[in-house]
Order: sequence, then structure tokens, then C-alpha cells
Amino acid sequence: AQNKEQLEKKNAILVDGVILNGPIIDAKAGQQFIQEAFPIIMEEAIRKGTDVNEKVCEWQPPAQLKKILDLELRDVGENHQRLLQRCQDVIRYSVKTSHPRFYNQLYAGMDPYSLVARFVTEAVNPSVYTYEVSPVFVLMEEAVLKKMIEHVGWKEGDGIFSPGGSVSNMYAVNVARYKFCPDIKEKGLSGMPRLVMFTSEECHYSVKKAAAFLGIGTQNVYVVKADDRGKMIPEELEKQIEQAKKEGALPFLVSATAGTTVLGAFDPLDKVAGICERHGLWFHVDAAWGGSALMSRKHRHILQGIHRADSVAWNPHKMLMAGIQCCAFLVKGNTGLLKECHSACASYLFQQDKFYDVEYDIGDKSIQCSRRADAFKFWLMWKAIGTRGLEERVNRAFALARYLADEIKKREEFRLILEPEYASICFWYIPPSLRNMEEGPEFWQKLNKVAPIVKERMMKKGSMMVGYQPHRGKVNFFLQYVLASRLLMLCIDNVLEDFTTEYILL
Repeated sequence: AQNKEQLEKKNAILVDGVILNGPIIDAKAGQQFIQEAFPIIMEEAIRKGTDVNEKVCEWQPPAQLKKILDLELRDVGENHQRLLQRCQDVIRYSVKTSHPRFYNQLYAGMDPYSLVARFVTEAVNPSVYTYEVSPVFVLMEEAVLKKMIEHVGWKEGDGIFSPGGSVSNMYAVNVARYKFCPDIKEKGLSGMPRLVMFTSEECHYSVKKAAAFLGIGTQNVYVVKADDRGKMIPEELEKQIEQAKKEGALPFLVSATAGTTVLGAFDPLDKVAGICERHGLWFHVDAAWGGSALMSRKHRHILQGIHRADSVAWNPHKMLMAGIQCCAFLVKGNTGLLKECHSACASYLFQQDKFYDVEYDIGDKSIQCSRRADAFKFWLMWKAIGTRGLEERVNRAFALARYLADEIKKREEFRLILEPEYASICFWYIPPSLRNMEEGPEFWQKLNKVAPIVKERMMKKGSMMVGYQPHRGKVNFFLQYVLASRLLMLCIDNVLEDFTTEYILL
């Protein structure tokens, strides 16, 4: 060994103090580390993370968690055993979003096929911008987008997978603006008319963020009133458009919502489409949450009119459980608008004299350069369970949401806020101390404190995570999202029982 070391030193090639032919990363040790990490992932993240008898979270305040995790980065590395322990700690103190008691967000659960697809893409480490570096995933994205476009109801279309529904909504605003004012790409905002866009008061906050990010300005987002169920009122939209025109502004886009974040409401898409057509406006539908209902022959009617949209945002990582992140932005027709709007024609990537069909170099449609192969997780899951399997997930979610709403109405300790249209259930838990109180200001003031208290107790016990919020004059209420394949009827019954164990004296 000593002679070998001496020989290596003698034959060393030294440049700027670095031995170029010296030892680098130990490949065998690296592979061994990966092999030892996988059983930890299987046991702690996958088995325990989906076991209803385990905690959904192990709460620690930030200061304490910083100490536990030892976040400081040092000059010298650590051995593999220490690193494996750190992996175990990361899983232990992370929220188990695949746990049967995680209802906190619009995503949850663990689809095994999607998860394996993520393992594959992390190992292969692709970037989906050109066919030469990502041939498999370019073709897969094309195939998945084609099927999604069919389900929207378009004969032809274009699209791209984006890093989130918020970015998809931004794409919609940018493409719509480019269609109305193509010179803006090169000349910028100066000299352009005052562009205005319209959306519901129940829209996702990303619509306003898109206006801010793209220089349109949040004051130029006209907010349209919604009815009691959270649906945009078409007559109010018409009034807002007429008012904007009187002000000398240039209306260019309406963003409707199919599945609002809180109430799960679906805007009347057909009526909104008619208004957009009369006024010559781009019609975008943010169906990030509700788009998956298109997979169900029984329930797709709630998106009636979506085929008239010019663009759609749809996140399979929500209802269909394709794993974060999996988000598509879809555009009607093969106009090439996506590429025209976003292309920069980088000569080091998109050479036109390549030996293959450069139409498969799709990266110039994107605002990104490096881009993840998010379509693969949806493709593999779809291959595994088929269109009918995806449909069953949606149908089951609707049925479970209906069951949960009916059970809430049967129990005196709960009050359903409104009948669910989708899979978002909004309700109050009324503790014993408030059940016989007159519903005056004091009652509502005290009820407002219930949800934060219950949530804190549940999280500190690790028993459940469910969202809450005040909304449109209503005091804090619970908001439970129902995703189908991870939730059984018995689970719903147990969830409701968990609330009743939280005795609150106000």
C-alpha cells in the first residue's frame, strides 16, 4: 500500500495545487451509503409514514428543532453512520404527508408508482429541455399532455409541465398578454396601454402574484364578486369589463377557478366563456385543484364549459396523488404561442442543424432552462392503474366527501358550513361549553378560538393535521380535504371522534 501511494505521488499531475489524477469520490462507498439509506427510507418514511398508528408529526418549536438537527455546515465532512442518523432525524421530524390523518393541504397520500418514478428521475437526474439529453422524458411529457388535452375536450393543444399551479397561472397571464401585445416581449411595458385582467374574489392568490411579477400591477386585477357558494357572478364580471373599458383600460384576460382553495367552488365556466368571447378576452381556467374531476365520467359535468377555455392549469399531484410536484399548463390549439412567447433561442441548446427533428427540443416553450421530468410520475401511475383507476380515485373522493358531510350533519358537536360541491369540507366544531350558548357576539368570539386551540393540541400530540381559517365574515372553521385512495369510511368516523376528545373550556 505504501509503494502504491509513493507511485501515485511520483506520477501525480499537479495543476494549481490540485492532483488531477488523484483520488476522487469513492464510488463503492457511495453506493454502499445509498444501499444503507434505502432501508431507512422504507421503514421510517414509507412504512411508518403511512401507518395510522404512528404520529402524523412530531412537533418541535424552531429553536429546539435547530438544536436537534445540528444545522451548522462545517469544514470537515462526517462519516456515513452519522449521515444515516441525520437522514433518520430528517424523516422523524418531518410532517408525514402520506399519513392517513394528514388533511392539512390540497395534496396528501403516497402513490407507490409515482414514488418509484421519483426515485428513478432522482437517480437519472434529467433536465427536460432537449431531446438529446432527455429523449425518454420529452416523449413521455408529450404523451401525457396529449391525454390531458383530450380530457379537457380540445381537439388540439399544447402545453408544458411547470413547477406549480402558481407558475401555470403566471404562464397564462404572460401568454395572454403576448397574444394581445406581442411587441411587449421586446419593447417592454413602456408605451403599452393599461392592461387589466379579471378574476373572482375567491381566486388563488397566485393570480395577483402573476400580475405583480409580470409588471401588470395588482391594482389592474379587477376582483369580481362571488356568490354565497364562492362562484364568480357572471353579471358582475360583465360590469367590471365595461367599467374597465370606460376607464380607457385594455381588458385582456379572465381567470376563472375550477375548485377554489377554501370552498371548493367551481365558477360557471360556460357563462364566463360566453362573456370572454363577446369581449374578445383570453379565457383561463385555474383547475389546479378541480381539474382532476375531468377524469370522472360521473362528475366531470362540474367543469362544464372548460373546453371553451384558451388555457388551463391542472395539478395531478392534488386529487390524483401523482406526487409533488406534477403540474401542467395547457393551451388550446397548435398555434405555437407558448414557444413564441417564451423562446430565447439559446444557441448552445437549440441548434437548428441537429441530426434529429428539433421540434422535440421543447425547452424554449418554458421560462425555465433546467426542468424536472415531472410528467414521468403521472405517466407511470397512469400506466399502472389506467384511466379507469384514476376515475375511481375521483369518484371515491366525491363519495367520501359526501359521507363526511352527512356524518357532520348528524352530530350536534359539528356544524357544516355549506354542502360540498367537490372534496373540500368546511365545518365548525362546537365544544360542550358553547352548545347551549345563544349565538350572539360572545358565542362567535369564543368559537373563533376553538380551531386554533384544537389544531395546536392535535399537532403537539401528533394525532392529526387539519387546516382552519376565517373566511368571508365567518369565524375560524376547519377545512378538511378528502383524497380518496388513502381514506376509508372508518377513518372518517375516527377523525370526527378525535375532535370530541379535545375538551375546551372557553
